[in-house]
Amino acid sequence: MKRVVLSGTGSGVGKTTISTGIMRALSKKHKIQSFKVGPDYIDPSYHKIATGFDARNLDSFFMSEGQIRQSFMQGMNVSGADYGIIEGVRGLYEGISPVTDVGTTSSIAKALNAPVILIINSRSLVRSAAAMTLGFKALDKAINIQGVILNNVKSRKHYLKTKEAVEKLSDTSVLGGIVRDKSITMEQRHLGLIPAVEEERIKDLIERWGQLIEDNIDLDLLVDIMDDCEPIKDDYEEIWSPDKTKQKTRIGIPFDEAFNFYYKENLEALEANNAKLSYFSPIHDEKMPDVDALYLGGGYPEIFKKELSSNQSMLESINKFSYDNHPIYAECGGLMYLTKSIDKLPMVDVFHYESELTRKVQGLSYTIAEVIQDNPILSKNTQYHGHEFHYSKVEYTGNDRNDFAFKMKRGVGITGEYDGLLKNNTLASYIHTHTSCLPEFAYNFTQSATEN
Repeated sequence: MKRVVLSGTGSGVGKTTISTGIMRALSKKHKIQSFKVGPDYIDPSYHKIATGFDARNLDSFFMSEGQIRQSFMQGMNVSGADYGIIEGVRGLYEGISPVTDVGTTSSIAKALNAPVILIINSRSLVRSAAAMTLGFKALDKAINIQGVILNNVKSRKHYLKTKEAVEKLSDTSVLGGIVRDKSITMEQRHLGLIPAVEEERIKDLIERWGQLIEDNIDLDLLVDIMDDCEPIKDDYEEIWSPDKTKQKTRIGIPFDEAFNFYYKENLEALEANNAKLSYFSPIHDEKMPDVDALYLGGGYPEIFKKELSSNQSMLESINKFSYDNHPIYAECGGLMYLTKSIDKLPMVDVFHYESELTRKVQGLSYTIAEVIQDNPILSKNTQYHGHEFHYSKVEYTGNDRNDFAFKMKRGVGITGEYDGLLKNNTLASYIHTHTSCLPEFAYNFTQSATEN
């Protein structure tokens, strides 16, 4: 499989703009399957616009090397792609440890035996860009850095000088350079870029990124680098448990401006376990569809709290669904929606907690949780990995304190020690999980729905 990793020297160097632009430019002639390193939901929404295919996540904290290879191959095969383009996270070597590569872009490059293109913020740099390239190449000899892209160059003259320095002093090809231009940057909010589902103008911006890449990057050289890839090891490991029954179930998936944080593999795992997914909008629809279970992903309910709160019929239908003991699994923004209120505006009120958005990040970490109560997706005494990223907090306001399903071994959760509110047959947590680190997720959840 032909592939490349596009990595930066750090955050903020223009990875997403350049990676998405490359995907868009190459998609005009080839089928491109995109991947994002790490647990991010938002960048993949840009990738989908650029390529026309759902993006997938690759993460060495969630996945074994065999699962990384399996997830990559599955993505390539489902889309029938000619090339796989993998956007990195933060700097090439950044992960959860200062000395190991767990959670790093470099670990994905090694698992897939993929060449790496290094993106450098070249503002005020010439020879130092060569020094950076040499340092990144020297740190781990197993990483195959095949080229460099120079971002934020001041002018054509600056680009040519820096290109000469990098190529002569680090013996590394420069594929091109992008002149700094504030007009191509994208607005951000507290969790990062604005999800593509919210902004029609993002499509036009991505077209501009694609044209910028066509005009300034040697795409023929990039394709040649991918064409010359070494083979991937053929030892794969499944990322979800196979279906053990033939019982069919219906699962509701809220998807709109407020809720759109779902991993493609999680949805595929549910479908592989005979679930029919019914998408609906908690903002625009009158009530939830006729389903057996509800999977409430994350997103930005705090941004759309007025719209969500004003849809009284939807709030009532989800509240009744929970109190009728149907299975609900909610993550982060879904947790907030199921509380009594968000910033004092009424919500579903399954849990007698109030959600509040704060100015300070409350949780940003990979997580490890021990299951201390049986629930719709996991049995007691199980341990699993996930991640959290939230500026909100939920605080107890009622008289009937709910049980917690998880004890945190790593991360913050709801209380700093516990996470996973559990009531009726409803589980709501700050933890986002991926089926690769919880292969039984889909089977357990669909079974909960059929047993109800």
